[in-house]
Amino acid sequence: MTFKQRLPFFLGGLTIGIIIVIFIFGKKNTTFDYGPNARVLKTLRTKERVFSKEAIATMHYYQLDTTTVSKILNSGNVDLGNKIKLDSCMYQYSIKGSKELKNIELIVKNCDSTAIIDKITVE
Repeated sequence: MTFKQRLPFFLGGLTIGIIIVIFIFGKKNTTFDYGPNARVLKTLRTKERVFSKEAIATMHYYQLDTTTVSKILNSGNVDLGNKIKLDSCMYQYSIKGSKELKNIELIVKNCDSTAIIDKITVE
């Protein structure tokens, strides 16, 4: 068999395999969080969120709610260059919102069982 004769078989099998994988993983709500940004956001999303008094005051002043924080923790950009190692918690991260929330920045402390939203800044 020449290459021209094998190529349609290969492409047909590849297409069927991709469809099967999408069908199986689409129903399991599986996420592929391999990048460092996605791993940090997933870790913070799975923990209980605690808001500091300063963060609550900022949320009231700018009329923000917890869904805004959830959106930022779903699709925000973590500044991994500015992560700070803390004594009480593991790390402190700076997370900027994306798209329509790009003017909001969160300072989040990643503790053992909680994610403390320490500060919210709106530019």
